[in-house]
Amino acid sequence: MQAARELFVRDGYESTSVAAIAERAGVSVDTVYASVGRKPEVVRAVIDDLLGEGRGEVPAEGRGYVEEIRAARTARAKLETYAMALGRLQPVLAPLVAALRDAGQRDEACRQAWSELVGRRAQNMRLLAADLRSTGELRADIDDQAVADIVWATNSHEYYLLLASRGWAARRYAEHLADLWVRLLLDPSP
Repeated sequence: MQAARELFVRDGYESTSVAAIAERAGVSVDTVYASVGRKPEVVRAVIDDLLGEGRGEVPAEGRGYVEEIRAARTARAKLETYAMALGRLQPVLAPLVAALRDAGQRDEACRQAWSELVGRRAQNMRLLAADLRSTGELRADIDDQAVADIVWATNSHEYYLLLASRGWAARRYAEHLADLWVRLLLDPSP
């Protein structure tokens, strides 16, 4: 995973071959295919490994930052914790997800892998919305699906890459997300 991640980040999806990954990792090409799969599966595995904090594919509720979110007592603390996690993750994840999306225009396996990632993220945002609702601090005029959709849209790799292209540092992006979500989603009354 480390070798693949380094090559995908440095050279991009299109320029990274399974042979180059195998060479960098010191294994045979057959080992990569047998242990992970084709290149779309490799990039998906790298993304899952990053989200799983080096433990491979981990269900959302088992990820360290999700455990921190769930343990936070207030909706503001939950949103700030999530935003800070995205500030750490997006600089590495966003280019990989964008590469997978772009490759999906030419390769069905890539399109499927990207679609599954997007769908899984949407599902996880519904869980986050329910967790936020349990605090009693969300605005009553926004239902959980709208909360999930707003967070899903603004935590996307596209949103991060747009802001990064304007010179936003990861910390500024994270602080922006926290501020945006708190102002938009939480009930302002005491």
